[in-house]
Amino acid sequence: MKITLWGVRGSIPTSTPETKMYGGNTSCVQIESDDTLLILDAGTGIQHIHFNDNLSHRRIDILLTHLHNDHIQGLGFFKPLFNQDAEVHIWGPASQTQTLRARLGRYFAPPFSPIYFREFSCKLILHEISNESFDIGSINVMANFILHPGPTFGFRVMAEGKVFAYIPDHEPALGSKGLIENPDWLSGSQIVKNADLLLHDAQFTAEEYAAKQGWGHCSMEDALKYASILNVQHLLLAHHDPDRTDSELDRLYHHLKESQTSDMPFAMAVEGSEIIL
Repeated sequence: MKITLWGVRGSIPTSTPETKMYGGNTSCVQIESDDTLLILDAGTGIQHIHFNDNLSHRRIDILLTHLHNDHIQGLGFFKPLFNQDAEVHIWGPASQTQTLRARLGRYFAPPFSPIYFREFSCKLILHEISNESFDIGSINVMANFILHPGPTFGFRVMAEGKVFAYIPDHEPALGSKGLIENPDWLSGSQIVKNADLLLHDAQFTAEEYAAKQGWGHCSMEDALKYASILNVQHLLLAHHDPDRTDSELDRLYHHLKESQTSDMPFAMAVEGSEIIL
């Protein structure tokens, strides 16, 4: 299973020289296994995924954790949607009030967008999902709702005997007692437990989180503890704050390394990284 990180910034893209090393694009991860291609989230990072004119992958599956703007703002710039030879499947959280098409349609309409759904010339198929597992080609995916404003998923992606857990927006410490150490009661535990690699929200420091509880995001310190409780083999800290410079992320990484109490390997997620599991 090959994993490519195309966007690891949170909330809004950045383009300053001070954020170039870790990257400024919002959430998007590409997964390839055998002849199956998955794209997790469609933030601005999706613009970096290129296809040959003959579309070596005629079927493309885009799995959306949720519909906040930073996770869908790249969809309208994804060229296969305008290719009549492409078959694009978009998977997203079910809602009790509106269909997935209706909710995405609010974004693909004026005044927010100059294009409508009807202008996509590909074969477009939408899937509304809940807490469930399903197969896409050679890849098995488990989706579970997790703690974040609005219907939001974490994804457990399994292929070739390996597990990649993807939870870019998550507030597992929300509650009067903070992060619960019993894995049976932790948000997203079924997605994350024993994963070979976890990419997890780490937008805030512990000090910042104290003033931003309920915003839907996690502190770096809680992300480390969360991954350790759930026996993760390797952790990538992501959803970097848009105001965070490369030098600040470096400084925070070294501080976390010095204060870490477990021996679990971790790193700051870097846009453009390729990982083989």
